[in-house]
Amino acid sequence: MRLQFGCPNNDFEETKSFADWILKIGEGTIGGPNDGEVEVEFPEDVIVPSTDKAILVPTNEEVDAINDYMLELMKVEGKTYLSSDSLCETEAEDSFEESVYSPDVLNAFKASGIPNQKLILKKGVPVMLLRNIDQTKGLCNGTRLQIVRLGRHVIEARIISGRFFNETTYIPRMKLTPSDKKIPFRFQRRQFPIAVCFAMTINKSQGQSLSNVRLYLRRPVFTHGQLYVAVSRVTSKKGLKVLICDEEGRSTNKTKNVVYKEVLQRL
Repeated sequence: MRLQFGCPNNDFEETKSFADWILKIGEGTIGGPNDGEVEVEFPEDVIVPSTDKAILVPTNEEVDAINDYMLELMKVEGKTYLSSDSLCETEAEDSFEESVYSPDVLNAFKASGIPNQKLILKKGVPVMLLRNIDQTKGLCNGTRLQIVRLGRHVIEARIISGRFFNETTYIPRMKLTPSDKKIPFRFQRRQFPIAVCFAMTINKSQGQSLSNVRLYLRRPVFTHGQLYVAVSRVTSKKGLKVLICDEEGRSTNKTKNVVYKEVLQRL
């Protein structure tokens, strides 16, 4: 559907071939029988040399590394925002729990869906909302924005995705509670509900249509359908560029695809 929307008439055959290739990744029919993991080969015209930058990666660890690198390249003055972390009221009633999980311990936690304790921002930096703030104005989880002005208690930003593109909005600090069931207690973090997004995880990009995708596979994908999600974000083949590294860190044009047929049979 994305390819049909962005396809010029004179590129119909190329777009159809690209769409068939994407579907084969999703169905696990490319690279031989696939009921688990199999190696797939990317077309040469979407492979980029190791000097190029990437924006979609499999893990949060790689996201943080790329975002930190890009922030360092920006020579404008920035601001550092530190969160205020505390146990939720039901947890704080237990004096033992409160003594074990001190603010220093809580500050070290990184969890999906909440910002890091330390948030470094600069004017012009792209960020992503991590919470639904006002859906009527396009401020939803996953909305991308660009920093315009950094205040002490509020951030001015410009929306750069969706139907409210280019509109200005203001983001306040909020109390956020992680939903990760692996954390054995409940705590809240008061911080701006955003994350720097020069790069984002493949899973976080799900549902978005992007004109240009730079896919960086320093390590292979690891979950069912993850590679399909990454390569199907674009509206044209020209918008996809991929950097793949082998186990020795050298550029290659092959990577692992993970598709379990049992999952497809239940759809």
